[in-house]
Amino acid sequence: MAKADGASRPRIGLYPGTFDPLTLGHIDIIGRAVKLVDHLVIGVATNPSKTPLFNLKQRVDVIRRETAKIAGNHRATIDVKPFEMLLIKFAEEVGATVIVRGLRAVSDFEYEFQMVGMNQRLNPDIETVFLMADPRHQAIASRLVKEIAMLGGDVSSFTTPYVADLLVKRCKAPKKV
Repeated sequence: MAKADGASRPRIGLYPGTFDPLTLGHIDIIGRAVKLVDHLVIGVATNPSKTPLFNLKQRVDVIRRETAKIAGNHRATIDVKPFEMLLIKFAEEVGATVIVRGLRAVSDFEYEFQMVGMNQRLNPDIETVFLMADPRHQAIASRLVKEIAMLGGDVSSFTTPYVADLLVKRCKAPKKV
């Protein structure tokens, strides 16, 4: 976007989610989103309606670790930030002009369509861009990956080796009552 003095302002994108756990689908969207913006903020949300397997700090740390290679490819800078507020307010806070969302299926679109309408009403200057999931990752959902891990299944084809190891350890740990 050009300023009045001719200098351009960096395009900041926001990719929000709970990322519990981070999957190959998330990493695919991040890798493609950095091609569209100068700076990508990955917003790690707390969601009162969800019970995360990993706490907020753990999820932020995992994303920072697993996206370091993507950030190092000189396409865009990446920052990972936790947030506990209305998405559009967080987007304003970080200076985002674009919200990046990944779509896997028609059911995702229905939910996202409603969110875009509401976000447009709250701030018409922030656009939402949808990236279709790579066909190899369309069936991957964090909720299902957690369930597979909790039942002792192999999650290595759904996430990175590091995250798969964390999931196995977390699911084998004694449950707190």
